[in-house]
Amino acid sequence: MISFSDAWLNLVNVVKSFRPTDVLDILITSFLVYKLITWAKVTRTGQLVKGLLALVIAYFLADWMQLQTMKYAMQYLFSNGLILLAVIFQPELRTALERVGRSRISKLELFSHQEEKSVDQQWKTAIGAICEAAPVLSRQKTGALMVIERKSRLGEIIKTGTIIDSVPSMELIGNIFFHNSPLHDGAMILRDGKLYAAGCFLPLSDNYDISKQLGTRHRAALGMSENSDALVIVVSEENGVISVALEGKLTRGYDAEMLRELLEKTLLPEKKAEDKKPGFWRAITK
Repeated sequence: MISFSDAWLNLVNVVKSFRPTDVLDILITSFLVYKLITWAKVTRTGQLVKGLLALVIAYFLADWMQLQTMKYAMQYLFSNGLILLAVIFQPELRTALERVGRSRISKLELFSHQEEKSVDQQWKTAIGAICEAAPVLSRQKTGALMVIERKSRLGEIIKTGTIIDSVPSMELIGNIFFHNSPLHDGAMILRDGKLYAAGCFLPLSDNYDISKQLGTRHRAALGMSENSDALVIVVSEENGVISVALEGKLTRGYDAEMLRELLEKTLLPEKKAEDKKPGFWRAITK
């Protein structure tokens, strides 16, 4: 049994050998573990981790009870564990790597001031067209799916549809989603403030907690927001409710004003900067 003096000496030795870099090491590791747990909670990863823990418990039980066949099967399974994990967690790993790629650390884009100003103006036009078209589609109970591309490029999704590359307008959006239109069943993609493609097919969400009342459009909107940073607007064909999918979450019951406020805050840099200002500074700089 270790005496109190020995334990105290061990603690003192540990403290003496502690370096400033060890603090940084602990903080970074803690942050990564926290982010991993948070990520697991909002994806199906949590359920998969529970399944893996069940397999580990089964292995120890097989070892304790001398169940040789089961133990051999578990050993074979764990020896190929890394490959199996890569296959099982492929969607989650892809999403995590895409989020790292969209982080501030990796931003190396060098747009000129004029280019940024031009794109901002295009987005203002697009926001106006969307906010005019969405309530009309809602009143008419015309189903619609509008995907706004942000940092994640949606080239694979665009390939499934028809390239339009036009300035968006209420009339054009209405024509695309008109019931007899050839493109009305797919999604419309907006890129850099332009209506870039229509009739595109989106990946469906694997989230089993989605309400059964929500149809394929809402599941596709969630799937797109889970696999990218896109903002997706849905107009229900059944009840005309306007919904928005963003970062794997679906919010419903938008009107034109609420939709405009969200789009401006998300897409226009000056709105983002204004939201970060203290209330007093925002008031005196108006």
